[in-house]
Amino acid sequence: MWTYNKMLEYPINIKNTDPRLAKVIISQYGGPDGELAASLRYLSQRFGMPDQKSKAILNDIGTEELAHLEMVGTIVHQLTDGASIEEIENAGLAPYYTDHGVDVYPVSAAGVPFTAAYIAAKGDPIANLQEDLAAEQKARATYEKLIDLCKDNPDVLDPLRFLRQREIVHFQRFGEALRGIQDKLAEKKLYMNDIKPCNN
Repeated sequence: MWTYNKMLEYPINIKNTDPRLAKVIISQYGGPDGELAASLRYLSQRFGMPDQKSKAILNDIGTEELAHLEMVGTIVHQLTDGASIEEIENAGLAPYYTDHGVDVYPVSAAGVPFTAAYIAAKGDPIANLQEDLAAEQKARATYEKLIDLCKDNPDVLDPLRFLRQREIVHFQRFGEALRGIQDKLAEKKLYMNDIKPCNN
């Protein structure tokens, strides 16, 4: 089903460590509005969609969110790679470091571990797509806040801008899927009793 290209969707090459930024950016890895939650949400919801087009949209976006998860993990790793213990402590990452070392672990910026409760899957295509539209807007808003926090670091800023733009595209695609499902559900269903015989 998938082909894995062993390169990031957008290049990341961060020259300077900054554990302070890593501490907040990790929220897009394992936080409530992050890429892991989005990917699992869409890949779970696709099964209940009533047509192939909406299933394909959820599958495609869910898969791309996995690529974004890889990008965010790379950003966090590069921001902490080679950081001294003093830098880690000053950034408030000592508890994280104690439990996870230099691994990238799915938590929010507040340190709350990832939970399946972040994955909204209601079993209703309209409810799910409305949730997906909101999720993309929340992710876009989070990326904008992260961009505000790192305006002096172009190595981080450029990938974050790319990720923000993809949230906008995903929002548009989910809007298309929602309109398609609403149109499909609004179609008049014909039953044998509704068909009138032709009088010639």
